[in-house]
Amino acid sequence: MSTEAKEYKAKELKKKSKYKSRVYNRCGLCGRSRGYIRHYGMCRICFRKLASTGEIPGVKKAIW
Repeated sequence: MSTEAKEYKAKELKKKSKYKSRVYNRCGLCGRSRGYIRHYGMCRICFRKLASTGEIPGVKKAIW
């Protein structure tokens, strides 16, 4: 991740929440809020990247 992206992510996480009790799900790797897969704690893009390289144990491409 570039330094600009890291700075932006840090700024986003420090930002005051609009709602006190609302929980925002964000990808643990890139900080993306959309396409979040709750079970894995990451967005669909990061999940696909890691799953295709075999870095997520027990996940393989479906073939039928």
